[in-house]
Amino acid sequence: MAVRARLLQVGPRLLRPFAMKPLMIIPVAVATIAATCVAALGATVTDLGPWYQALAKPAWNPPDVVFPMGWTLIYALITVSGITAWRAARTSAQAEWVLGLFALNGFLNISWSILFFRFQRPDWALVEVALLWLSILAIIVYAARFSRRAALLLVPYLGWVSFAAALNWAVVQLNAPFG
Repeated sequence: MAVRARLLQVGPRLLRPFAMKPLMIIPVAVATIAATCVAALGATVTDLGPWYQALAKPAWNPPDVVFPMGWTLIYALITVSGITAWRAARTSAQAEWVLGLFALNGFLNISWSILFFRFQRPDWALVEVALLWLSILAIIVYAARFSRRAALLLVPYLGWVSFAAALNWAVVQLNAPFG
């Protein structure tokens, strides 16, 4: 009985770091919904049908099943980074820049999928992926001013898009011309 009473006393203190303050519900919900929408739109426009299967790909191209698993982790990190950066912003202007940079990045993320898969233009997507990569770098540099954690959470995303860009380049080299 004494152990149970002690656990009831200690339990709330152990959970306190994970408790969500009422004001945090809104940014967490918005960031989660935004990341889910970007992921869903990206998945919707990604067609791994006959055109994609017929493309020559480099020997180091991972199996198709790796991409959804990787993107799931990446979107989770993006969401946590966005919330962290937004909370750490010292001014409303910084918070607005955080939102704007993440929104731009989401737009560029979806645009790459549209160019590559829907328009079937890996050559155009290769140009666009440079903008996507730069937008990730911009968020990292900007967020690092006030949240090292938010910036570091995006490093895997930068690496993932770097790998995707190399794959995109290889696909263009192996299959051009397009259109």
